[in-house]
Amino acid sequence: MPSRHRVGIVRFPGTNCDLDTWEAVSLIPELEPVWISHKDRQGSDLSAIILPGGFSYGDYLRTGIIAARSPVMDMVGSFAENGLPVLGICNGFQILVEAGILPGTLLPNSGRTFLCQEEALVMENCRTPFTTLFVPGTPLTLPIAHQEGRFFIDPDQLQEIEKKGQVLLRYLNNPNGSEREIAGLANGAGNVVGLMPHPERRVRSLFGRPDGLAFFRSLALHLDRQKLRTVETAP
Repeated sequence: MPSRHRVGIVRFPGTNCDLDTWEAVSLIPELEPVWISHKDRQGSDLSAIILPGGFSYGDYLRTGIIAARSPVMDMVGSFAENGLPVLGICNGFQILVEAGILPGTLLPNSGRTFLCQEEALVMENCRTPFTTLFVPGTPLTLPIAHQEGRFFIDPDQLQEIEKKGQVLLRYLNNPNGSEREIAGLANGAGNVVGLMPHPERRVRSLFGRPDGLAFFRSLALHLDRQKLRTVETAP
């Protein structure tokens, strides 16, 4: 059996979507989930990293800010700089923003309340490792669960990320007041993705249409293609 791609799942104190993320990755035969501690600075033979949702460090001081300064973020930063796939989901997105790996910031929801509900979305960017199986304009329904998910960025930077096509997902009904209905974002290189909705909670038909599974299938396809390119270019 061909070796599987090892996908590191980071656990911070307060992470609570780690098992959901592990299950989602486990459903894809080509992927092998691996735990990563917030104390780790190096990963062994990892092909991708996922920062799951939750309440890292109890959301003290500001959501994601303590986790963004944890030792493991040295590894995450190196992954991002080297063009390898990194996904932050909900709190993971907040952490990537606080670490400066993704632009903007995530502010308290405009209604100042915690939101836990299904949301209609539309796919914008299909050029990342996590969205290759989608087409632009694909409608999705995924759950959200956050109190600080309102994406904000200054007007000049907003125009820049729009121009570069970094917006990944948009809300159809903008539940939290995010700028331009932004629900997901990629970095300029396209290898780092942040999502406020939870794809890992919609990978089985038991809970409704499994719209989230394609994010993890996309990752497997991307990694297979990268491996094939490496083999083809090897001397």
